[in-house]
Amino acid sequence: MSKLTAAERDALPDSAFALPGRRYPIPDATHARDALARASEMLHKGHLSQEEYATIHSKAEDVLRRERL
Repeated sequence: MSKLTAAERDALPDSAFALPGRRYPIPDATHARDALARASEMLHKGHLSQEEYATIHSKAEDVLRRERL
């Protein structure tokens, strides 16, 4: 898993996060794949709603699609 330092995370625009509150950073494909895995885990534990999971999934897939081009 790729780590973001606090400074790197703070420097990201809000659009680089899947959820409000700067949750689930997805600035690149590595973080997008990690967000998908963590979101699935959190959904099954009851910490995310289906709507939040769908938002994360959609935004992460967009990042992965762009990386493939």
